Amino acid sequence: MTTVMLVDDSPTMLMSLKAVLTKAGLAVETSNDGDSALARLTSGLKPDLIISDVNMPGIDGIDLVRKIRANAQLRFVPILMLTTESEAGKRAEAKAAGATGWLVKPVQGADLLTVIRQVLPGA
Repeated sequence: MTTVMLVDDSPTMLMSLKAVLTKAGLAVETSNDGDSALARLTSGLKPDLIISDVNMPGIDGIDLVRKIRANAQLRFVPILMLTTESEAGKRAEAKAAGATGWLVKPVQGADLLTVIRQVLPGA
């Protein structure tokens, strides 16, 4: 089963995204900030895809991408940024850090699933 890790400091966002992904048959792991996500990832969790917010307390989404890309076991896991940020500079910074894609909130469930299937064929 395909596993997606959601990282967002909004409990409402985590709950709604988890509902969409679970309904689509995906396994979902959640973390409410970059620090806890990184701890789980370095402790052995290896999702097929990571979807992260950009603006979070502690390690923000872009720093999380950098830290994930520095880990040899996680280097090639696709990472989508899902954020209210639409600033081109932030998008370029995320891409330079190693983010696979960028989605602006709010995103419709069907649109999110379309992007996931593009990044993970067969998901």
